[in-house]
Amino acid sequence: TRLPPRLPTPPTPNLNPPAMAFVSTTFFAPRSLVRSSICGARLAAASATPRPTISMDNSPAVPFLPKPKGLDESMPGYAGFDPFGFSSFMNIKFLQEAEIKHGRVCMLATLGVLVSEQYTFPFYSGAPKLARAIHDWGVGQGCMVQLLFWVCMFEAIVGVPAVVQMVSLDSPRKPGEYAFDPLGLGKTPEAFAKNQGIELINGRLAMIGI
Repeated sequence: TRLPPRLPTPPTPNLNPPAMAFVSTTFFAPRSLVRSSICGARLAAASATPRPTISMDNSPAVPFLPKPKGLDESMPGYAGFDPFGFSSFMNIKFLQEAEIKHGRVCMLATLGVLVSEQYTFPFYSGAPKLARAIHDWGVGQGCMVQLLFWVCMFEAIVGVPAVVQMVSLDSPRKPGEYAFDPLGLGKTPEAFAKNQGIELINGRLAMIGI
């Protein structure tokens, strides 16, 4: 009888080949390992998370908005704050005048709120102490109506012509300038510029507070 041909002995499998060892770790491999058609996998640089950057063209007050084109950085109290873009279609001098005037009114109102609760004139001895109560009391007595009348007269005689002259004519007058400096705080150009900024900052705080 003829014996059957001897089958070749199969090769002993390598239980830890480089490719299998590498593939076996793919479940635990970080995302920085990406596949390659040559080696099966290769190392890749970890992708950096993009971070928002603030360019020089962004507003310093609102960094996610562009810098207002209608505002000059040399202006007193410049903060680059114009989220509604008023400076792009309105007269910038008029806007400055309005901000300064409203800031001054609110600073006086803040002082009035604090003083009226601590002191009243002798002829107002029957007035209440709290600001809202004394306001309503003054309206009932008629003194607040008189005050409103004289303020409107002053505004019509002094305020309106000054704004019209500054906006419509080529006037050297600066916004908010009335040549009123009884304490001499702006004797030098440096002191004048410094106090301009201080007035605007305090006026803005007073407008928010009142």
